Amino acid sequence: MTFTKKIIIISGHYGSGKTNIAVNLAKKLVTEGKKVALVDLDIVNPYFRAADNRAELEALGIRCILPQFANTNVDVPTLPPQIHSVFVSDETVIFDVGGDKDGAVALGVYRNAINKAGYDMIAVVNMYRPLTATPEDTLENLREIEDNCSLSFTGFINNSNLGEETTAADVEASLSYAKAIEKMTSLPLIATSYVESLHVTLDTLAMPIRDITKKIY
Repeated sequence: MTFTKKIIIISGHYGSGKTNIAVNLAKKLVTEGKKVALVDLDIVNPYFRAADNRAELEALGIRCILPQFANTNVDVPTLPPQIHSVFVSDETVIFDVGGDKDGAVALGVYRNAINKAGYDMIAVVNMYRPLTATPEDTLENLREIEDNCSLSFTGFINNSNLGEETTAADVEASLSYAKAIEKMTSLPLIATSYVESLHVTLDTLAMPIRDITKKIY
């Protein structure tokens, strides 16, 4: 899994695991010697966000750009002004975008600068979420996101999981779903991700990750 563009946008449906992918990807890139910035553009869901991992990420040298009221009791959608700095920096920049059309509208504010810098926009898909359980529903969701941010997906990551109940068999069962999406959209499957403790049998598109999602119960 290699990215060559300056901007990497991680988007998809609510609950698909976007933040988990974004944080794991940021950590992977910095271990490869890249300067990395992570922009938390999730103004939709205040409960699971990149801000939860700020201390760990900054300890690794990853610059975190967060909404003003992230991880406070104030739930006010804001776009951090520091975002503009990433377009003139020498960093690889990961955007963790809120779900569906609402998050896409926020992303669209920066579409001109994103297009100028060069980007990959990666959809995170999960067949175990109710509204993306079929390739057809997933395609509809992706098209809605594209329409509302005026940017186009360039690939997708199959992150099909059932949280802590996920088994290797669940991950392997999602491969036909991923192949169907690849055929319907003509987007390349970048990887199939799974928690690294699972013993999953996959090809070179395997992406073992750590589950960094906070537990609220």
